[in-house]
Amino acid sequence: MTPAQRADYRRALRKRLVDRRLALSADVCAGLSATICSQLQTHFPQLAGMRVGFCWPVKNEPDLRPLMTTWLDSGQAGFAALLPVVLAVDTALAFRAWTPGSALIADGYGIPTPAAGEFLLPQALLLPVNAFDSDGYRIGYGGGFFDRTLAALKPAPLCIGVGFELARVDSIRPEPHDVRLNAMVSEAGVFKFD
Repeated sequence: MTPAQRADYRRALRKRLVDRRLALSADVCAGLSATICSQLQTHFPQLAGMRVGFCWPVKNEPDLRPLMTTWLDSGQAGFAALLPVVLAVDTALAFRAWTPGSALIADGYGIPTPAAGEFLLPQALLLPVNAFDSDGYRIGYGGGFFDRTLAALKPAPLCIGVGFELARVDSIRPEPHDVRLNAMVSEAGVFKFD
């Protein structure tokens, strides 16, 4: 398969699976999101004491804000919920702390992000997926932000994919720049890759 064919395959796969996710009702998304949050809380209790990067839910992605709020309310030392900040195209993401009362602004993609605050390094990242496979690779939206971020962060954070089972595929046909997840969490369970 040529690089152009691989890119076409991944573009078509992304579109098909995002369209499938967008067809879910709000109630179904909320239920699946709650199950994913419960899986994270049960299987990764250490996250409640770490700086955890997560993403504002867009296009019917899992909504992790209730879990972040639960961990914030628990007051465990060391916990911070972090949202990504796009500083420039073709660069790694930065992260700022989020709370339910944080002032937010829309970034260049229309996604809410903290308006101010110091940049913090995440110890764990909860990454939304448009597709994932049994080898631990994911497809996002194609901008490469998380691939660049994961390549730049030292030490490497714990990297957990979060998404619905409808995003599971045989193979995403990974590229050399794709970074493997440590684990994947869906409503069906937790799948570890390392």
